[in-house]
Amino acid sequence: MAKTKPQDRSKRSRKTTNGTSKKEKPSASPTTLLAEATAALQTSQPELALNSAQRALSILQPTSTPTIASLPALTLLGEINVELGEVDTARELFVRAAALDPEGAVVEAQGGGAEKFLWLAQLCEEGGAESVGWFEKGAVALRRELGELEGKRGKEVEEVVEEKKRKLADALCGVAEVYMTDLSWEEDAEARCEALVTEALMVAPNNPEALQTLASVRISQMRLEDARAALTRSLDVWKDLEPEDPKVPEFPTKISLARLLMEAEMEDEAIEVLERLVGEDDGSVEAWYLGGWCLHLMGEKRKTAAESDEEKKTATSVMRASMNWLQNSLKLFRLLDYEDERLKEHAEELVQELEKTLGPYVEGEDGDEEEGWEDDDGSDDEEMDDT
Repeated sequence: MAKTKPQDRSKRSRKTTNGTSKKEKPSASPTTLLAEATAALQTSQPELALNSAQRALSILQPTSTPTIASLPALTLLGEINVELGEVDTARELFVRAAALDPEGAVVEAQGGGAEKFLWLAQLCEEGGAESVGWFEKGAVALRRELGELEGKRGKEVEEVVEEKKRKLADALCGVAEVYMTDLSWEEDAEARCEALVTEALMVAPNNPEALQTLASVRISQMRLEDARAALTRSLDVWKDLEPEDPKVPEFPTKISLARLLMEAEMEDEAIEVLERLVGEDDGSVEAWYLGGWCLHLMGEKRKTAAESDEEKKTATSVMRASMNWLQNSLKLFRLLDYEDERLKEHAEELVQELEKTLGPYVEGEDGDEEEGWEDDDGSDDEEMDDT
């Protein structure tokens, strides 16, 4: 029998075995969409995460009326908008989540817990007492969650407990930071800071941020040796770990650490941290600026103490490295339209001071800085990239 021509599949009606029309593929569930959004956010794809999370929210909250079911989508959308730089939108989403779960009593798996409060403490417009209020709400929720985990065993439980202790310590340190800045005029500010840092270190003795906050308190009290001891302990927790290790602090925390190390006159340790930071993100204006400032301080100290020609040469090399870091900072400032004018002004001031010793920094063709300076006799001097 001759073969018959295959029927065009595109013209076939879609039928199931019982003759009924085949149903369309079911839409993804909110749980699936939120899992997709979380995975995308964790892999630095916030735009993709936004789409999935918004679809989940539209299912969980089909009308304008807020629902408890929408909590996980609201919290996740808040975090996504933080990543996208949409701070106002993120704040609004966290406020909506906080209104649905005002005490953080809803379980974390359902979008409840402390996270929204901790975000609002950082994003609130008023700062000061308002920020403290949100931090304290988060701390209360975390203490309750830790209490509920008491007596439970298992590796997974231990990991959850450690994470919640870290968050509680960070929240307590956040309150202390507010009392050292916005609320420093309060009569009991110093006593509150002491109590908060003490509790944070009791909760998480090896928490780098808690140790940094302790150092900050000690610096404000002019107790530099105690500050240096705390900073050394903070560094020792993570300095030998791989960058991806969860014990390594986040980038902003390490920036704060570098500043504290400089305040404590620990410039050698500070520049090590800053070199690590520019290795992680060579587009950070602040890291390059702090590195330039730190090297400037080191160069000035070495210049003052120099007795031999070799020591003077070393001091000059450090100052040249300072110039390089500062020029990188200023170049990125212009390129990225960075908004911190005080940083720019200080960087330019430091450059002017360095040029008094090193001579003018030479610009090459097309406005790019050459790697060198022009000495008073007109000859170019070779640049050194590091110390």
